[in-house]
Amino acid sequence: MYEKKRPETSSGETSYAVANGQAESTNKVIVNNLKKRLEESKGKWPEVLPGVLWAYRTIEKTSTGETPFSLMYGAEALIPVEIGDPSTRYAQATEESNVEEMRVNLDLLEERRETALIRMVAQK
Repeated sequence: MYEKKRPETSSGETSYAVANGQAESTNKVIVNNLKKRLEESKGKWPEVLPGVLWAYRTIEKTSTGETPFSLMYGAEALIPVEIGDPSTRYAQATEESNVEEMRVNLDLLEERRETALIRMVAQK
């Protein structure tokens, strides 16, 4: 009368084991850095988190040779110190040169992403 039914799996279901592993690795790095900062700040994680995330996003990763920020936006981040105490890069920038550089960076972005992917695969 009652049949035991096994759960059916859909052929449309996918598993992203590699992506899940990468996310876990990223989360572990962020959590460890957050713990280090919280030892100094005693539980003020809402104030500390933006700095930890900024550091993670703007430091070059050995697996890709790029920063996550540059792979996302096509250019390196300008850190707040460079704005307050202008670096040569910031001081010599004009709106026209900035627009041109952004065009070049965006044109090369896909190539940089592909190069980063190849580098990651080669390291495995």
